[in-house]
This record gives sequence, structure tokens and C-alpha cells, in this order.
Amino acid sequence: QVQLVESGGGSVQPGGSLRLSCAASGSIFSIEYMDWYHQRPEEPEELRELVAGVGGGHDTTHCANSVKGRCSISRDNVSKTGYLQLNNLKPEDTAVYYCHLMQLRFGSEEHYWGQGTQVTVSS
Repeated sequence: QVQLVESGGGSVQPGGSLRLSCAASGSIFSIEYMDWYHQRPEEPEELRELVAGVGGGHDTTHCANSVKGRCSISRDNVSKTGYLQLNNLKPEDTAVYYCHLMQLRFGSEEHYWGQGTQVTVSS
């Protein structure tokens, strides 16, 4: 099993910034992707939306169109920690942000989710 612990959420005013962290521990073999999803208030889990991700052989990064230009994602492969920096936050960024990890073990994919961290953007 792999455990993911997110931190860094909170309440900010529009235009502010937050840096979210996701620390992975446990039975880690080969992390392929670390992604961030958000789930807006009153939306069901199936509408959880990909915000940003980092992975692949060259740690390729990707930010969704909704946050492009305001997003920076990275991961530290030594400490097994992923980071999501969001700048110029908008009220529509308000959501619970979940870290997701996919690793390969003996050729099989394993998916893990963190417990989520709340981000609230309001004046």
C-alpha cells in the first residue's frame, strides 16, 4: 500500500497563491504519474477534474486549460513528494484538491488517492 498525505490548502483572497504538497510513503516501486485533481463543492466524485500532472519517462508536466499560465507542478523523486503551485487564484478554483499517484508494480498499475485538502478562494 501507498499512503498520500496532502498539505498546503487553505483560504486565500482572489489573486493569491498556494503551494500544495503531496508526500508519498509506503510500498513505492516505480511512480509513473503524480497528478492533482479537484472536486468543486456539491459536485459528485465522478466529476473530479484533472488539474495538473507530472510523469512519464521525462517527468513531463501538464496543466489543465483552466489553470494554464497559473500552474506549476513538480515532484521530488528523492523525497517522493509532489508539488502544485497555483497563482492568481480565482473563486472558481475553490475545491478539494486530491493527489493521485499511479505506479507500476510487476507490470500492473496501482492507483492511490490522498484524503484531499480544501482550497477556498474568496474575498
